Amino acid sequence: MDELWKILQQIAPYAIVFTIPLLITALGALFSERSGIVNIGLEGLMVVGAFMGAFVVFRLQETMANKAAAIWIGLLAAFAAGVIFSLLHAFASINLSANQVISGTAINMLAGALTVFLSRNMTGSGNIRIQQGFLPFDIPGLSDIPVIGPLVFTKTYWTTWLILLIVAISTFILYKTPFGLRLRSCGEHPHAAEAAGINVRGMRYIGVMISGGFSALGGAVIIMTFSGEFSGTVSGLGFLALAALIFGQWRPLGIVAATLFFGFASTVANVSQVIPSLSVIPPFVLKVFPYAATLIALVLFSKTSRAPKAAGEPFDSAKR
Repeated sequence: MDELWKILQQIAPYAIVFTIPLLITALGALFSERSGIVNIGLEGLMVVGAFMGAFVVFRLQETMANKAAAIWIGLLAAFAAGVIFSLLHAFASINLSANQVISGTAINMLAGALTVFLSRNMTGSGNIRIQQGFLPFDIPGLSDIPVIGPLVFTKTYWTTWLILLIVAISTFILYKTPFGLRLRSCGEHPHAAEAAGINVRGMRYIGVMISGGFSALGGAVIIMTFSGEFSGTVSGLGFLALAALIFGQWRPLGIVAATLFFGFASTVANVSQVIPSLSVIPPFVLKVFPYAATLIALVLFSKTSRAPKAAGEPFDSAKR
């Protein structure tokens, strides 16, 4: 038991840091799908956010004395880039009634190629390394709390608490405000929503734009915390976030639980060789585990799926 506790203390801070980009990306997908638009392009949007965040911080840290301010500006730039880039998916899905899965796949393919091309032309390299990201810290007082303190409040980042605040606010907006009711009605019964005077197309645009901004923010957080370098990929985290959305049954608290599970699974795979108790397990087993767990979770929960009824269906106001 003591050995298990030591392992948990070692990996918990890293698992939480790894969970945060998954969480904000899956939350963005929740807004999109609750409005009725399936967003398969999470991976591409994360890549766009990672590129923009890394590029802005890379340039600003060369000229600004305040390195921390440059990081926050980079996060805002990434969010804005994600919102703008997501308009491609929104226009294709809403105005052109294109297949949303194909449109999202195109976003993934375009984002990876475009960002590497821009990176090579703007910096001379396909990789962009920032000078300094957010530094981990222990929260005074809270980190001394027995059991919870070492797990949650040590080696933490400001972005962790920012994203958790966004999750709390988003949950309130979705379920306790008129805006949230309108958004959810567009994903369940869009024609009834239109009959009630709701601009379905407008609400769906907002849902996709929120998804784009949050996904890009997730990609930028990766660069600002544990990565530090843009390389043209986020290693499939966008697809893992999409799986977490399904695993979490399209509910904020379910998404938090699902992303935490995937975060721990991925962290165990990444740090297994430096923890003596885990190094005896063949590395390939732990590397495959997060993705195998994703497939198993999707199979188990596919029959009880509570996806919005109109998600993925083009909306035509002329048809009722």
